Amino acid sequence: MNSYTPLLIMAVAALVLALGGLGASAILGPSKKNRVKTQNYECGIDPAPHQETSGRFPVKYYLVAMTFIIFDIEVVFMYPWAVGFSGLGSTVFYAMMLFIGLITIPFVYEWRRGGLEWD
Repeated sequence: MNSYTPLLIMAVAALVLALGGLGASAILGPSKKNRVKTQNYECGIDPAPHQETSGRFPVKYYLVAMTFIIFDIEVVFMYPWAVGFSGLGSTVFYAMMLFIGLITIPFVYEWRRGGLEWD
């Protein structure tokens, strides 16, 4: 038995489940279309008539996206560093401090632009 056989079985099972779910929802799900269902939806912001023609989003949309990216990247890099902190040298510590300093710059920029105010 090949060592990749379980991986192949898992991939085939995942593909069957994914395609089966899409097929079942297409067959069993309601398909009535109306104006509200086909209208553009941008992250909770109702598009106004002037926005549809210009294609512009409010700055708040980009600030929320920037917040997600900042915190997501920070956690992805800091978690493995924190887990292996005791075995790492001082060079890695200073590299992480530089990373935290660099990631703070867009965070402060967003804070000053009002991205953390949830009115």
